[in-house]
Amino acid sequence: MGLLGILLGLGLLIWLAFRGWSILLLAPIAALIAALFSGEPLLAHWTQTFMASAAQFLAQFFPIFLLGALFGKLMEDSGSVTAIANTMVERLGERRAILAVVLAGALVTYGGVSLFVAFFVLAPMAIALFRRAAIPRRLMPAAIALGTSTFTMSALPGTPAIQNAIPMPFFGTTPFAAPGLGIIASAIMLAFGLWWLSRAEARARRAGEGFGDMPEPVMDEALIRERATVAHEFDPAEIHHGVPSPSAPPIWIAALPLVVVIVVNLVMSFVVLPRLDTAYLAEPAWGSTSITAVGGVWSVIVALTAAILTLLAVSGRRLPTLRATIDAGANASVLPAFSVASLVGFGAVVAAVPAFELVRDWVLSIDGGPLVSLAIATNILSALTGSASGGLTIALDALGGTYMKLAAEQGIDPALLHRVAVIGAGTLDSLPHNGAVVTLLAVCGSTHGKSYFDIVMVGIVGALIALAAVILLGSAFGSF
Repeated sequence: MGLLGILLGLGLLIWLAFRGWSILLLAPIAALIAALFSGEPLLAHWTQTFMASAAQFLAQFFPIFLLGALFGKLMEDSGSVTAIANTMVERLGERRAILAVVLAGALVTYGGVSLFVAFFVLAPMAIALFRRAAIPRRLMPAAIALGTSTFTMSALPGTPAIQNAIPMPFFGTTPFAAPGLGIIASAIMLAFGLWWLSRAEARARRAGEGFGDMPEPVMDEALIRERATVAHEFDPAEIHHGVPSPSAPPIWIAALPLVVVIVVNLVMSFVVLPRLDTAYLAEPAWGSTSITAVGGVWSVIVALTAAILTLLAVSGRRLPTLRATIDAGANASVLPAFSVASLVGFGAVVAAVPAFELVRDWVLSIDGGPLVSLAIATNILSALTGSASGGLTIALDALGGTYMKLAAEQGIDPALLHRVAVIGAGTLDSLPHNGAVVTLLAVCGSTHGKSYFDIVMVGIVGALIALAAVILLGSAFGSF
């Protein structure tokens, strides 16, 4: 009965979330269904298990949600994202329109800009560019997804994406975990995605397809918001709040905050934090923790803060309504953070019921060792929840300690576990019900029927190939 309750709760969560119901309500209801079928105390699981786990997630990661959303909104309203995208388009031109869109998206998201901000800025430019280049509109979502939602989210070392931050407290790693493997995985995702899109473009040209003008999209903003807020760290409802700058800054000013994110993140991870005396963290007043558990999150927090201050220093005068922009950015972080925390609370209740032992034993018995079973676990949970961050946290909350024990026994570097877990979470999360997919199709004026297959190829197939390569190389040579 307990396993049936888990399946019923999960099924209800997926079905109603896909229909646009709020995850804030669905997650505790689904958790209570799982607890009910297991004969567990309902109120105790809600207040002591669900809420404790959700609160712990917020305590660990809300600063990254807050600063990431604020930075993204400041970059958007200052015209910096537009300036970077325009520069890529001007330098590469119509003949390499797909590459221009991919690289523009990669640059801004690796620098810390939320992918939802990138969607709303890149889509209008991609429409104009693809129309001039006579490239089908249906390829736009896949091009934007390749640049914003694949290697810069899960593989490229140092990315400030929340997905890359989540494993750090569990494994004691940094944002630059397994850098060599991350670079190889990024190269595979990028190369495969560009090959696929180039092939699709060539086939369309041979068929004389052209851009294919369609009516402007009509977006169901309420439905998009409910699905999107569990997918990433920015509430799309805040996109249109604040007043954008009437002119874009020079490219060096626009790109400077992105450089600051990367450089400060690197310096904090490998120079500053290792030299600090942080023995006080072991005291109960500070949660009896250690620098290995919090250092990675601290690095990202400082990097985003430094980038925000840099942006305000060089582009603050370009912001017509600074307070409105800051308010919109801060507000944009709240619903996504609480939505993912609710998914984490659901996972904590599921992991606490006795029937979960069957699930855990099945996952750990998968042939191929800990790396393969970890990859499968994060893939499945991210697919079911439609959220890489939610699925990843649920998996690591339930099994992170077990995998660390297995890693110690088998001599596996925790950095390798980190990279496998993040890439695994960033593959099957791109199923049709994923909020980022729904939003991207809407802003591009396309549909699942026209564009989703290409998203699958660049966002799922390419990531799975990269994940397999990382597991094979990591198994043979360890983390590097």
